[in-house]
Amino acid sequence: MTDRRRLNGPAGTTSPPVFAPSNSTKDLRQTRQRKPNELRKIFLQTGVIPSATGSAYLELECPPRPKAAILNTSSTIKLSCSVHGPKPLPRTASFSPNLQLSASVKFAPFATRVRQGYIRDSTERDISMHLETALKGVIIPDRWPKSAIDIAVTVLEGEDDQCDGDRFSGIGLFNVLAGCINVAMAALADARVDCLDVLAAGVGALVPGKEKPRMLLDPACTEHEEVQASCLVGYLPSRDEVVEVWSNGSVQTVGGNGGIGVGELVDSAVAAARGAQTVIKEVLIDAMARTEVHGKKMPHDGTNDVEMMT
Repeated sequence: MTDRRRLNGPAGTTSPPVFAPSNSTKDLRQTRQRKPNELRKIFLQTGVIPSATGSAYLELECPPRPKAAILNTSSTIKLSCSVHGPKPLPRTASFSPNLQLSASVKFAPFATRVRQGYIRDSTERDISMHLETALKGVIIPDRWPKSAIDIAVTVLEGEDDQCDGDRFSGIGLFNVLAGCINVAMAALADARVDCLDVLAAGVGALVPGKEKPRMLLDPACTEHEEVQASCLVGYLPSRDEVVEVWSNGSVQTVGGNGGIGVGELVDSAVAAARGAQTVIKEVLIDAMARTEVHGKKMPHDGTNDVEMMT
């Protein structure tokens, strides 16, 4: 007897077709066309969320798409940040002489090719911890006793390796964290929060070369098949201080005989951070020029966006 309340599948088993790649589309990885010390263009705009105390939006330049690609294998980074506070703590909270900072990073479900869940996973918690550590090194906490500030970063698009369809990791994770630090700094400045300096983050990587490994600034996932080592640095240029360091890979402790060590890798990340800070400064100066004398913000319809020209 047939069960009428259930949709029965076909009697025979079926398998989806598997298409073998042709020789022309076998390797669609885009080669790096930028110079080793050249950064991607950065689009940055502040004041994008009217309901927040401060907000900012950041987007990186998308790599060119290979001509033989059927699907779009290039991805970029699109981040949105909102700052709420400083605001007073609840009456039941104990007295705190310093500002209580809370930073969170959440991936949108459509941020990567692998759909993200609604509950924060270990990767999001790890990025949030590094972001909070970097921001605590630039904010002056004793200016707001018994107060709190919440910083929320939403990853609208993450830079994953779409050629292989891998889950979000590696250099893409470093690039997203660097973008989160930069967009959070712009949002804090838009919220008029006092800071020690303009914090900026950059990524440097060591990739294999024809004769010997070479150093690159601002690497992209789709441009490099193998990365020996990478480093992210949160840097305060005016004070010449490092507030965040995160490295991955294998590299010599001390570079000698023409080799590249940890110091050279960190210096490359610092150079990338200096380039990102130039963009942040230009955006903040342009935002101050558009502010009226009495302190109110002008409408954002006629804002002029700033991008880095390298």
